[in-house]
Amino acid sequence: MSERPFKLPADLAAPKPASDHTRAANDAVREALPFADKRSFENAARGFIASIDPLTITRADGRVTFDLTGVDFLDEEDAPDTVNPSLWRQARLNALHHGLFEVVDGIYQIRSFDIANMTLIRGEVGWILIDPLTSTESSRAALDLANAHLGERPITAIIITHSHADHFAGILGVVDPADVESGAIPLIAPEHFVDEALNENVLAGNVMNRRATYMYGNLLPPSPTAFVTTGLGAALSMGSTGFVVPNDTIKETGETRMLDGIEIEFQMTPGTEAPAEMVFYLPQFKALCMSEITSHHLHNVYTPRGAQVRDALAWSAQINEAIDRYGDCLEVQFACHHWPIWGREEACEYMRKQRDMYKYIHDQTLRLANHGYTKEEIAEQVRLPDSLGLEFANRGYYGTVHHNVRAVYVKYLGYFDGNPSNLYKLPPVEVGRRYVDFMGGTDAVIEKSRQSYVEGDYRWVAEVLNHLVMAQPDNAAARALLANTLEQLGYQSESAPWRNFYLSGAMELRADTPGTASFVANEGMARGMPIENLFQAMAVRLNGPKADGKKLHFNLHFPDLATSYLMVIENAVLHAFENRETDVPSAELTLTSIDFKRMMLGLTTAVDLIADGNLALDGNLAALAELGNLFDQFPRRFPIVTPRPTF
Repeated sequence: MSERPFKLPADLAAPKPASDHTRAANDAVREALPFADKRSFENAARGFIASIDPLTITRADGRVTFDLTGVDFLDEEDAPDTVNPSLWRQARLNALHHGLFEVVDGIYQIRSFDIANMTLIRGEVGWILIDPLTSTESSRAALDLANAHLGERPITAIIITHSHADHFAGILGVVDPADVESGAIPLIAPEHFVDEALNENVLAGNVMNRRATYMYGNLLPPSPTAFVTTGLGAALSMGSTGFVVPNDTIKETGETRMLDGIEIEFQMTPGTEAPAEMVFYLPQFKALCMSEITSHHLHNVYTPRGAQVRDALAWSAQINEAIDRYGDCLEVQFACHHWPIWGREEACEYMRKQRDMYKYIHDQTLRLANHGYTKEEIAEQVRLPDSLGLEFANRGYYGTVHHNVRAVYVKYLGYFDGNPSNLYKLPPVEVGRRYVDFMGGTDAVIEKSRQSYVEGDYRWVAEVLNHLVMAQPDNAAARALLANTLEQLGYQSESAPWRNFYLSGAMELRADTPGTASFVANEGMARGMPIENLFQAMAVRLNGPKADGKKLHFNLHFPDLATSYLMVIENAVLHAFENRETDVPSAELTLTSIDFKRMMLGLTTAVDLIADGNLALDGNLAALAELGNLFDQFPRRFPIVTPRPTF
């Protein structure tokens, strides 16, 4: 495998126009869907107060963290040939309706300052803030906009609806963590929020972040041939992030809180769109916030960036429970993405169709599985009935029926389809070499693939050429043709994540992976992460082969926590035991838990802490140095469509 950067010649690397097959596929979508229905545009525009023009948000150092000026091409109503017209419609709804909106008197949303919405509820004294977005910069800009047009008010409470980063990581832009730690400002989240948020964003954070660059198109330039939307929102903010541990937890459906004079009733919805999630009802406003349980598209039962498979049956049941609990009294339904729906019957009908969409996917997948079909076979057969599938709010702008079906199958039956030929498969590079040999060699594979490309058989070309690129990553002809193929598949995709995955793959094939540094946690995450979660993260980073045969024992004293831990590495596994120590440690460390987290996450060094008087070390300094050498540093942008390095 070549270690040098690969870049195709300019003529091969340039974006290609939509093929005749792609134009025909997109024309078929135009004919199938009721594009004359403009209700979503009316709802998305309703209650508009103000925005930032141009909508460009920056850090203090001037670096742009969020910018919608690049998608000005979405002003055109008609989709170009290079974008699925249904996705174009969703992109316009997300990008063109940004800023501060009134939901009802006293409830306001700032939309499209990030991938999610930030909601403000006017209390007796200040703002009850719902979901402070992904980044400090976006959440601060959103709050500033609201204060400028609605009158400045303090934050009196914060609710985080669930454990995905676009709903909590911007918290440092709207609150001082000390006010949460002291209890001056309630920060309310669902049960298990901390563990689920950090497990997803730390334990598997590096691989998820890398795949997220494909899913959200972070590296794609805004263009009709590249990035147009995420589907879930206009774009993802790329600013600074943080984490603050909540000081109040909702554990049971029916719990209420009185926050700044506003009564809020909660419904728990765990294991649905997120492992830790809740929705809530505001009796004073007759308003139901459905968090991310409902949205104006089919969501992901499995997200392509990678996460735990979600429970489609529970998802449907929780929507049904919300209808049963609040359907007779609500007058408006809003959520943490997209735009609200006003009117009891309209909102309930929308929720019923969202409910039935997830249950249909669940039930039909298991029906066909019980006939013996595999997940790939089922995915080719299941289609939503017209009563569900022709609703724009049920279209696959984010999730798709195809990959959600496979997720349901995996949740019940796992990845293995029962065929023993698939039980012990070879890895991609070895498979690729053998396929190329069996198919008659490189030239034959490319020639046959070119013919299939001309015929518009793009799914087959992608499968065949993937084997060749894995076997011969420096083969320019194979990479160029595979890039062109993925590009056409992207142009046809109604799902924004599918489009972004295909086009990001084409970008990598044409110009290799962009330069990268190792993954490093930020200060905000280090300070907010509980120490137990840090030990979990360290255990994941421990390089088993390097640690084989090592026996290291560290007594760790954290004065700020008034507790100690014994951290042990034996059998190539890391354990941490609270309130335990050994009489013969490899070393004994006394420092704050925050400095220990910063040291182990690479934000400072033991030498610097000792020099500053922030670390007292008793024992073998060499043992501490040896410890540091046992942990992997994860590359942020490892290859995805080309071979990975072999360890």
